[in-house]
Amino acid sequence: MSATNSVLSDDMLRAFAERRAGYDRENRFFQEDFEDLKKAGYLTLPVPRELGGRGLTLAEMCREQYRLAYHAPATALGINMHVYWLGLVADLWRAGDKSLEWMLKEAMAGEVFNAGHSERGNDLPALLSTTKAERVEGGFRFTGHKMFGTLAPVFTRYGLHGMWADAQGGPQVVHAFMPRGTAGSQIVQTWDTMGMRATRSDDIKLDGAFVPDKYVARIVPAGTADAFVLGIFAWALMGFAHIYHAIAQRALALTVPGVKGKTSLAVSRNMGYHPEIQHMVAEMRLLLDPIGPHIDRVAADWSNGVDHGAEWPAKIVSAKYHAVEACWKIVDKAMELSGGAGMFRGNELEQLFRDARCGRFHPANTFLVHEIVGKTALGIDLGEQPRWG
Repeated sequence: MSATNSVLSDDMLRAFAERRAGYDRENRFFQEDFEDLKKAGYLTLPVPRELGGRGLTLAEMCREQYRLAYHAPATALGINMHVYWLGLVADLWRAGDKSLEWMLKEAMAGEVFNAGHSERGNDLPALLSTTKAERVEGGFRFTGHKMFGTLAPVFTRYGLHGMWADAQGGPQVVHAFMPRGTAGSQIVQTWDTMGMRATRSDDIKLDGAFVPDKYVARIVPAGTADAFVLGIFAWALMGFAHIYHAIAQRALALTVPGVKGKTSLAVSRNMGYHPEIQHMVAEMRLLLDPIGPHIDRVAADWSNGVDHGAEWPAKIVSAKYHAVEACWKIVDKAMELSGGAGMFRGNELEQLFRDARCGRFHPANTFLVHEIVGKTALGIDLGEQPRWG
């Protein structure tokens, strides 16, 4: 989908940009943005056309997320937690697996999905879990403490996972979608953070919360990435990558006119003529230019069904890591080039600086990225544990 036929009109994007600072300052959920996006059909863009959506692929959805994030990063990040579920399920649907068609139909009926994978002490989200999944008649009961429950004010289906430790044949990870308001679940308002504040990603406590079998999406061996789990990583992390690419692009767009508009008693013309300023701006461009081709290629390969086999996890986490790390360095340089103006609340760079730092908290973290990429390059099974001596 090109910008010319996108559901994101210029007027919408301007409104998102105008509301951005207020959401951040007040630590308030992006409710008005959410309503506009929902009304425009943004929340169902990945749903196949046959089911009433627009059938956007990962590559196409990432381009939309980039445009949204350029104007309102937190809004894009929050919505990413909904669209990535629909995207991966749509991919499975097109591949002939209709078992989760109900999710696509529920989305068309107005249900809003979010993600509950983050847990303290678990650096392998979705693959392992500290949450207990207990098999009972008709479904599972979940007990645990989830963090970063994005879209807390509006979600209606909570995408969660838990460890079924006593499953026959060995521990299994149960992936399910819990309806909002389920007995034994509680939203805990913990969200008062450094950046990405408008996402309103409150914690959720689970104390024997029952999810019926009809809302159980997958049961897979612990540590295993089947097509469903790999799809989570592809759609979520490539969305993250494009969001942080947009932040980096925005930081550069703010920096250049700012530099050219500054003067100094030590320079006869504007600061753009200072050789060290030119050097730092060049470094920003050198960091920025490779991001787009890298992440666009990975998203396109996924959308086109390119068979990278066992290389896929490494390719996905590498793209996200590259985008986030380059974004952080670019925004850091933009802040330095601001000459101190970026330190003040109300300066867009100040918010971008805080938002950019949050990218390193999103999975996969730097330790897991290096483990996945290193093991893949060396031909070592990702599930193999190190043995010393």
